[in-house]
This record gives sequence, structure tokens and C-alpha cells, in this order.
Amino acid sequence: MEQIRKFPEGFLWGGATAANQVEGGWKEGGKGLSVSDCARSHLDVDVTDYQKHNEITTKDIEEAMATDDEVYYPKRHGADFFHHYKEDIALMAEMGFKVYRMSIAWSRIFPNGDDETPNEEGLQFYENVFNELKKYNIEPLVTMSHYEPPLNLVLKYNGWYSREVIGFFEKYVETICTRYKNHVKYWLTFNEVDSMIRHPYTTGGLVRDRFEGMHWESVIFQAMHHQFVASALATKICHDIIPGSMVGCMLTKLTFYPYTCKPEDVLQAQQDMRSTYCYSDTQVFGEYPAYLVARFKNNGVVIHKEPEDDAIMKKYPVDFVSFSYYSSSCVAAKEDEGIEKTAGNTIFAIKNPHIPSSDWGWQIDPIGLRISMVDLYDRYRKPLFIVENGLGAKDVLEADGKVHDPYRINYFDAHFKEMLNAIEIDGVECLGYTSWGCIDLVSESTKQMSKRYGFIYVDADDYGKGTYDRYRKDSFYWYKNVIKTNGACLFEDEFDK
Repeated sequence: MEQIRKFPEGFLWGGATAANQVEGGWKEGGKGLSVSDCARSHLDVDVTDYQKHNEITTKDIEEAMATDDEVYYPKRHGADFFHHYKEDIALMAEMGFKVYRMSIAWSRIFPNGDDETPNEEGLQFYENVFNELKKYNIEPLVTMSHYEPPLNLVLKYNGWYSREVIGFFEKYVETICTRYKNHVKYWLTFNEVDSMIRHPYTTGGLVRDRFEGMHWESVIFQAMHHQFVASALATKICHDIIPGSMVGCMLTKLTFYPYTCKPEDVLQAQQDMRSTYCYSDTQVFGEYPAYLVARFKNNGVVIHKEPEDDAIMKKYPVDFVSFSYYSSSCVAAKEDEGIEKTAGNTIFAIKNPHIPSSDWGWQIDPIGLRISMVDLYDRYRKPLFIVENGLGAKDVLEADGKVHDPYRINYFDAHFKEMLNAIEIDGVECLGYTSWGCIDLVSESTKQMSKRYGFIYVDADDYGKGTYDRYRKDSFYWYKNVIKTNGACLFEDEFDK
């Protein structure tokens, strides 16, 4: 008798958020300002130019520090998880979550980043969250740094450009690993570590006007180098304090196809893929790949290393590879006039005419997830963990409190099937899956609440107005069944035939 398909036993199903986008409580519990608290929203977002929105100046920071506004600084309120965490975790448990990916706000533990002692109120808040997760047998997957370095490290040290920040991060990591050693087994060091090149302020605390006359690419890669060393040291600390713990890197999986089969376009796609892989290559293999070293030389990039850096990076590589995947894009060596382009995950690239797009222009490509999994596993031969994937859409809360989102169900259905194809047919080892924004939150790319990803609707608009009440979307019940059946329900129609 033919067996219905399902995911491997022990597969970790769940969802993902980040403190800076979901938590709120920006002035409560002793929390200090983070870079994200001072990232202004442009409510009329131009998705063709994310760079414009992410270019933060010293003047922008000064203006942010001078106001308590939460309309144009929406990450200050997020989805108010800070006050709703028990309710939210109960909803996750109702869906059957096995894992919840979250981040710890560094500035909630060390408000200024360089404090002598940690903030006990912040430590206790996350302990309460972990205790709540434990009550429902939900495994936390914790990102140590997710777009929220303490603002003081920007103003006083120029962010991750400064070598001193490595030491501050070590102290932070030692503190959270010691405090939560009985709660957290799975850790990620830096979210989308490669994003330093696309939005250096939120990732590395780099403000361009503070480096007048300096080679900007060298500044970025110097900060990146310090994060690579810090990630290796964090891996060591975590392994020393928590036996059996696993530490992963986290990559923005930008998947590029050649626009045509012209060799020039194929070469361009290969080069663009290398510009993504160079970061995970460094964290997995513990050394800079030769092609990145060549890029430094050819582009005049100069970074300073301490004598022990290479040995540290080599000795403490990551245990697994996690990544975000939302869509794919096309590239061409030469973009002809009139070629159609569309938005992607903080990029703007050539539109693939063979696949549809979301409300925000991101192209929906489930097979691209399978391609990405195969490419990553073949390259690294380490377990994968899909920690971000989802559909940002304009959901409508009906008068009866319901949200009908068949488009989201269709998105996940197609992606889950390709994920299982990668596991079953291609032999990819995958630890689990956490959908991005399992509860509505402030979008990173647009700083909007109206770009909704969740299975749970949060009644708040782009101006922060609303009750913040939670509502289960149709996709909530659908995902609950996927988890309950370990994916078998995805194939019931095929089995019936």
C-alpha cells in the first residue's frame, strides 16, 4: 500500500519574529535605545529604492533621540509582544509549534552596550518568555543580534567598525548563555550577516557621514570582519557554557537566475550568487574564500586583522546553516532599456516573466526554495534550518473578526511541498522551518504593519493605531493541521486519487 508523504519525525515546525519588529516596550523594563528604535519609517514607501530608506545620517539619529514619537518610529511599538507574550505564545501553542525563533534585544540586557552590569529587568523578561515557551514544550531558537545594536555603540564607538565592540558582544553572549543555559539549545549569532552590505546601519551600526574621507566598502568589511570574529567567539562561549548546544549562521538567501542562457548572463548570476555565499562560506569554513580575498584586492578593500583572528575563525565555525528565503530574481550582464524590474528582499532586480508577484512585488517561487536548499546543502554538507519564509500581503479583518487569506495558504502549501522534495528526493538534511512573522509585526523592508505576514492578525495600522487585539486568520487553522499531521495533509488530495 502506498504511504502518504510527510516530513521526517522530529521536524521542528514553528514561526519566527525579531524583538525589534514585534516586541515594543521600547522605554520599559530598563531597555536602552537601539538602532532600530531610531530607524524612521517612510509611510509612502518606494519599493524600488530600499537603499534610500536605509541610509541613516547622524542628523536622523539626533532627530529620533529628541522625540518619543511612535508613528514615524513604528518599531518602538511593534506588535506589543512585550505586554502580550503570554497570549501570543498560547496562540503559537494552539497551532502546535515545536519551535519559536525569536531574538533577544541586546539593549534590553545591556542598555548602552558597554555597561558594567546587565539589566536584571531585561534578563527577567526573557526568562519569563522562556518559561512560558517551556510550559507548552516549544523549543526556542534564539538570535543573539537581529538588527538592533545598542545606539550608544554607534555614537560612542562607530558601531561594529570598532574592535572594542567584539568584547562588548562577548560579554553579552556570556551573560545570556549563562542565564538561559537551561532554556535554549539552538542559537544564531547574527541575523542575515550579509545584510551589512545592503543596510549597514541596522546590521552594523554604521553611519556613513561618520566616516568622511574613508573608503566606505573597507569600513563595511572591517565591521563585517569584527562580526565574523565575534560570531566564532560566540560559538565557543555557547559550546562551553551549554553542552550539546548548536550555533548557526543566518544568511539572506538571495537566489539569482540568469535572465537568458547567454553565457554573459550565466556568469553574472554566478557572480551575484558568490556575493551572497561569501558570508556563509566564511562562517562555515572558518576562513575567507579566495574569491572574496580577490574582491578585496581588486576593489581596494583593506581590513585590519589581529594576529589571532584567523585562528579563532577557523577553530569555531558554525554547526548549522540557517537562512531566509522569500523569492528569487533574475540578473543580466547588461540590462537592456525597457527591461521590467521588480522589488525583492531589500533589492530591486529583473522580473522573472514566468512566476507571479506578491502585493509588494516580491516574486513567488516555491521551486526556488528547493533549489536554494540543494545549493546550500551541497555546498556545506551541514544541517539546514529555514528560519524565514513567508508572504507579506494586505489582509482584511472582517466585521465578524475573521481574516480570509487563501493566498497565504497557497503560498505555504507550494513552498512546503518543495521543501519536502528537497528533503526526500534530494537528500537535504533540514532541522526545521519557522515561517517569518508568524504573528503580524512591523515589516523590516517597509516599516509597515500593513505588510502582514502572520497567521495571527494584530489590530494595528501603519500609524500604530488600533486595539492590538489578536485574531486567528484562516491560515492559522491550516498551519495547525500541517503541524498536527507533520505535513501529511498537504498530500491527502493526491493520496485520495
